[in-house]
Amino acid sequence: MADILALDATGQLQALETRRISAVELLEATLRRHQACHAEINAVVATDLERARLRARAIDEHRAKGEALGALAGLPMTVKDTFDVEGLPASSGLDAYLHRHPRDAGAVVRAKHADAVIWGKTNTPVLAGDWQTFNDLYGTTNNPWNLERTPGGSSGGAAAALAARVTALEIGSDIGGSLRVPANFCGVFAHKPTWGMVSQAGHIPPKPGTLAERDLNVVGPMARSARDLRLLLSVLEQGPLAPKAPPAELNELKLGLWIEEPGFALDGQVRDVIETFVGELARRGATVERVRPVDGMALVQAYSLLLSSVLAEDLPRATFATMQRLRGVAQLARRFGGRAGAWAAPILARTATHAEWIAADEVRAKMGAQVRSLFGRLNAVIAPIAPVTAFPHDHRGFGARALPTADGGKFPYLSMINWIALATACGLPATAVPVGLAADGMPVGVQIIGPRAGDSRTLAIAQAIEDEIGGFMQPPEGG
Repeated sequence: MADILALDATGQLQALETRRISAVELLEATLRRHQACHAEINAVVATDLERARLRARAIDEHRAKGEALGALAGLPMTVKDTFDVEGLPASSGLDAYLHRHPRDAGAVVRAKHADAVIWGKTNTPVLAGDWQTFNDLYGTTNNPWNLERTPGGSSGGAAAALAARVTALEIGSDIGGSLRVPANFCGVFAHKPTWGMVSQAGHIPPKPGTLAERDLNVVGPMARSARDLRLLLSVLEQGPLAPKAPPAELNELKLGLWIEEPGFALDGQVRDVIETFVGELARRGATVERVRPVDGMALVQAYSLLLSSVLAEDLPRATFATMQRLRGVAQLARRFGGRAGAWAAPILARTATHAEWIAADEVRAKMGAQVRSLFGRLNAVIAPIAPVTAFPHDHRGFGARALPTADGGKFPYLSMINWIALATACGLPATAVPVGLAADGMPVGVQIIGPRAGDSRTLAIAQAIEDEIGGFMQPPEGG
C-alpha cells in the first residue's frame, strides 16, 4: 500500500481496523517517509523507534486477539517538542531542558491511552517564541511547499510533517497563533480550542513542574482533514464543555467576514484568495456579511500586554530585572513616540503592573461580551490568519525583521499578532482551514472563529467546507 500515507488519519485507522495493513507496517512506512525527506524539511528532530516498534507490535497482537483498543489504535504520530514525552528529549528548543527525564504531558497521556504510537518530536522555536521554526539544537525546519520559506511557528515542525505526509496527526499549542499560523503556511488543518478544554500539564513553557494553566495558551490538534481534528480533539479534551453540534450545511450558515480592520495588514494576494473562497461560500448558499467584531487596535493593545505578561515569566531573571530598572526610562520614552516609543513598548508590556493587567483584562472582557452578542445572530466569523503567505527564512533579531508582500512592500513583523488576537484574547475556538493557493504558489487559510465552547460548531463548519469546496492539497515534491 504505497499510497497509505496519502490518507488522513481516519483513513489510515480504517486500513488498520480492516487489517489491510498492520501497525508495524504502517509505522515502518512512516519511518521510510521520514528518512526520505528529513534532510530537506527537518520536521521530526527526535525519535524513540525501539519503544514505538514495541508498541506497534503489541497493538497488532491485541487486534489479532479481538481485544478492545483505543480510538487511535496503531496510528503512528508525532508530538511538538514543547510537550513532555517519556523516553524522548523535551527541550522546547533549549539546551538547558534537553537532558531532563520527563513524564508524559497530559495530552500525551490521553493520546497513548487511545493507543496511538508516538514515535517522534517535531521542531519548534526556542520556548515556542516565534512565527518561524529554528533553534541551535536542531536547526531550521523548511516549508514543504517551498524549502526557502518558513513553515511558521511555533508548531512549525508539526505543520511541515503533516504537509509532507511524515505524520497524520499532531498535538500542537497556541498562545500567539502557534497552531493557526503554521497550518496556514503549510496548507493543513488545525484547531485552537476554547481555553481550558485541553490540559496544558507538561507543556514547556512554562518551566518544568509548573501546575498552573497559562492564560491565553491552549493545546490542540493538527491534521490534514477536519474529521481528524474532531477525532483527536475528542481524545484530548478534558470533558465536553458544550453539546456537540450537528453537521453543518453551507446553505444554512450565517457567517461574518472580518477582513477589513483599520491598522491590520493584509497582503493583496492573501485577500484575493479569501475573497474568492467567500464568493464560493455565497454561491453555495451561505449568507456572508462583512463585520468588525471589535476595535482591532484596542484589542491588540490589550492582548499584547496580556501576552507579554505571560511571556515575561520565561525571561532570564537578570533580563527581567534589567527591564524593571529601565521601566521609568521607558515610560518617558513612550511620551515621545516614534522610535523611542517602539523601543519602550516591549519593556512596559513585560513589566506591567497588576493594575495595568487588570485594565487589559477588563478590555478583553468587554470585547468578549461584544463577540457573544455577534454570535447571537451569526454561526461563526471567518477571518485571515496571517497578513502574508509563508515568507523566506529570516533569523535576524525581531527588530530587524519585516514581512515581505507580493508587490515588494513590507509589513511590520509584529503584525503577525493582529488577526489571531481575537480568538486568543477572548478564549474562543478557531479552526484553521486551507482555502486555496496565492499567486506565489503558497497556501492560504482562514480561521473559523466561534463562540466560547462552540468548538464542535467551528469544526462542523470546517467539515462542510472541506466536503463541498475542498481542503488539503499535497505540496509538490522537493518544495
